[in-house]
Amino acid sequence: MIESEKNSKKMMWTTLAIMAFSTVWGFGNVVNGFIYFDGTKVIFSWILIFLLFFVPYSLMVGELGSVFKDSEGGVSSWINATMGPKWAYYAGWTFWAVHVVYISSKGTGGLRSMAWGIFGNTNWYDSLPTAWTQLATLVVFLFFCWVASRGVPVIKTLSTIAGSSMFIMSILFILMMFAAPAINPHAGFMNISWNVKNLIPDFNVKYFTSLSILVFAVGGCEKISPYVNKLKDPSKNFPKAMIGLAIMVMVCAILGTIALAMMFDPKVVNNNLNEFISNGPYMAFNKLGEYYGVGGLFMYIYSWCNVIGQFSTLVLSIDAPLRMLLGSKEAKDYIPKKLLKVNKHGAYINGIWMIVILSGGLIVFQALLPDAQAVMAQLIKLNSIVMPMRYLWVFVAYIALRKQIKKFHTPGNYQMTKHQWLAYSAGFWAFFINFACCLLGVYSTDPVTLTLNIATPIVLFLLGLILPAIRNHQENKA
Repeated sequence: MIESEKNSKKMMWTTLAIMAFSTVWGFGNVVNGFIYFDGTKVIFSWILIFLLFFVPYSLMVGELGSVFKDSEGGVSSWINATMGPKWAYYAGWTFWAVHVVYISSKGTGGLRSMAWGIFGNTNWYDSLPTAWTQLATLVVFLFFCWVASRGVPVIKTLSTIAGSSMFIMSILFILMMFAAPAINPHAGFMNISWNVKNLIPDFNVKYFTSLSILVFAVGGCEKISPYVNKLKDPSKNFPKAMIGLAIMVMVCAILGTIALAMMFDPKVVNNNLNEFISNGPYMAFNKLGEYYGVGGLFMYIYSWCNVIGQFSTLVLSIDAPLRMLLGSKEAKDYIPKKLLKVNKHGAYINGIWMIVILSGGLIVFQALLPDAQAVMAQLIKLNSIVMPMRYLWVFVAYIALRKQIKKFHTPGNYQMTKHQWLAYSAGFWAFFINFACCLLGVYSTDPVTLTLNIATPIVLFLLGLILPAIRNHQENKA
């Protein structure tokens, strides 16, 4: 009786698939894929990245989550269990460090959303000197650093509401766009050519240096690992959930691409690349409103949801990764004591100052770019290089787990495969794909962008090495 009651409280695989989908996917992923990969040509690349990277990545996360079901620290805990505390510190540091760029992009994105929400376009905002827009971004960033230091709990609720509404609008966009030709057949939709030339990408330098955009888009499913053992029969149902997730993401990516192809000519997009990278989602919702005869209504709704989402995510991204790093048992022995200082609101105040210096420095350096659109485009590309670096630790943890399979695996744990050679192959393959895409994404013909793409990971990597040395010096001195 007790066992049946426990099973009745267990989650269905469909529920987990939907939870994972809302965590991983967003409308911006569809737009970025369409822009960077010449419209419908991205469909081939989406399918390739799903089959060769996303599916094995998801299944590996499932196995790690199943084995370490009681670990609350995520990837750092997995690394700690399989490789020891020092490696766990480096994993935790990587997960924190990649947010330095992400934090910078949230301030920029929030101001851009606000411009769309107030003026209905960004003509005035984009005409300002870059120094002015970056100064405004810096002021916003410093304000939300102060908010994070005060420990405001309402931010998490706002972020959840904004995130849910953005997710719903992403799905509605696709559904409404496919219904638009029936409702307004004379709206001037683009004709989509389905010949092979428009579906197979050009395998050139631009193509290979943009693949990090797709890897960045499909990453993040390790966030759902705590729910693996809350499923009914996880060994059977978790693979179903991950396959369901992959199918939903693939369908959404393909249908979203087709919907955008009905609106925009890829040639026009390529001729105005920075404008579309910066404003693509808003332009899409604006056009959708025109098709339905409601003007910019959908765009305004999307903009203000995004304003709340960007700024609340900014605070969470300052606070949450910092707490995960400085609050973890694994990392405390490798971090200088001053960084562990907590203020009366429970915030790691010196850690926030470290974010101020690093993210603030990036914001100031980007004043060298020609305009606000170039800043936004540069941040999206830099994020696609830096953020996926955290996924490398997932594959390292998986390989380390399989090397010690007898130590950790118990009956009932989910396994991606029982064949060790296949498990190792999948781990090394996913690591290689991830690392190669990050490395290729660094390339740029613009000197300022290239400098940032190279310097940012190096500075963060060196800082991660220096902090344990400082702590070691402190211990020796004591």
